[in-house]
Amino acid sequence: MIVDDSPVFRPSAQALLERRGYQVVGASSSMTAAVPLARALRPTGALVDVLLPDGCGFDLVARLERAAPGIAVLMMSTHDHDGTAYSRAESSGARGFVLKSQLASCDLGTFLPPR
Repeated sequence: MIVDDSPVFRPSAQALLERRGYQVVGASSSMTAAVPLARALRPTGALVDVLLPDGCGFDLVARLERAAPGIAVLMMSTHDHDGTAYSRAESSGARGFVLKSQLASCDLGTFLPPR
C-alpha cells in the first residue's frame, strides 16, 4: 500500500515496487483515506509519506497497525530537514525511514515483508 499525496509519485512508487516483485494492493493520498483502505485490504506493508495534507505520516503508523495488524510501515519523505526522521520513524513504530531519492536504491526487504 502507498500513502502519498503526490499524484506523480504514487504511480512511480508503485512501478518501482512492482519491478521488485511486490504487489501494490492500494494507494491513498491522505491519512483519512488510508485507514479504511488498510482495514479493507489488509496490506502486509505500506510506504507512507511523512507530510500528508491532513496530518503527519508518523502519526498514521499506529492507526494503520490497528487497521491492519502486523503491517510493516516504511516512512519516506523528499527531505529530512531537521535530521530527526530516522529516530521519529523508530519511535512511531515504523520499520524505518528512507528519502524518496534513495527509494530506488535501498534494500526494501530490510523494511517490508518478503514478496
